[in-house]
Amino acid sequence: MNLSLARERLYGGVGVGLAAPRVTLDAERADAVVCDDPLVADYASRVCDLLDVPGARIAVEETLPRHVGLGSGTQVALATLAAVAGAYDRAPRVRERAPALGRGGRSGVGVATFEGGGFVVDAGHPTERFTTAAPADGEWTVPPVTARHDLPEEWRALLVLPEAPTGRSGEQEDASMRAVVERADPTVADEAAGILARRLLPAAATGDLDAFGRAVGEFGRLNGAWYADAQGGVYRPPAGELVEALGGEPGVVGVGQSSWGPAVYGLTSADRAGAAREAGEAALDVAGVGGEVRVVPLASAGARVE
Repeated sequence: MNLSLARERLYGGVGVGLAAPRVTLDAERADAVVCDDPLVADYASRVCDLLDVPGARIAVEETLPRHVGLGSGTQVALATLAAVAGAYDRAPRVRERAPALGRGGRSGVGVATFEGGGFVVDAGHPTERFTTAAPADGEWTVPPVTARHDLPEEWRALLVLPEAPTGRSGEQEDASMRAVVERADPTVADEAAGILARRLLPAAATGDLDAFGRAVGEFGRLNGAWYADAQGGVYRPPAGELVEALGGEPGVVGVGQSSWGPAVYGLTSADRAGAAREAGEAALDVAGVGGEVRVVPLASAGARVE
């Protein structure tokens, strides 16, 4: 919602949880961490230290593509935490422990959707806490949720994942974000706040897909304006070509780029899912890139531990 130091609260994530793709792990107690996936193994070691347990044997059954704009890092970290905690009959306390895993710093959307799914708006952080250097893991709290709505069951998300270089992450992402914050135009934040309060939240509350989509599309373009210098345009290539190609499709609304991309999303409904998928494939052809197209349900609930 805001990247300007001229406003009282900084960041403020806006997003929605998806039912797929997802992370599925199987964990059991062990004397050490045993896992073939290096990222999960790293998080598992940190989780075992947090929980003061000796180890876990973890099998990765499903996972998210990394650094494409789908929040994979947070979901993998929290899924690992929940799995290991479950193996030891412990409460995962994901909101409390996410910062120690390096998650939930700027945006609280990934943590909130892991907890309960839905369409989520978080409060961000007081601007006076901003520092030019990134804080160490654990030196923050996850932003609180200020609004959450379950969206209609028949709504679907179109995901277009082009074969393109992965988006920014880690230290590179952090440096880019801080550079943007230090020169961000506060009038963009004011316009974004108006869209959120007067259009996006009312459309979510009333289940108006077309109005919600129009507001999402405009909100995404405003966010892209902040990052234009850092990513080479309002949308990072080839996302811009995909967004343009999908913009005129009657079965898809709310088209935009997720995070640093290259993932492009749109909204549709169950009865228009086939047409939306065809539109996504046609957009890849127009952009001249390969990729994957999926139409997936939205998440109405959080993670499940069995």
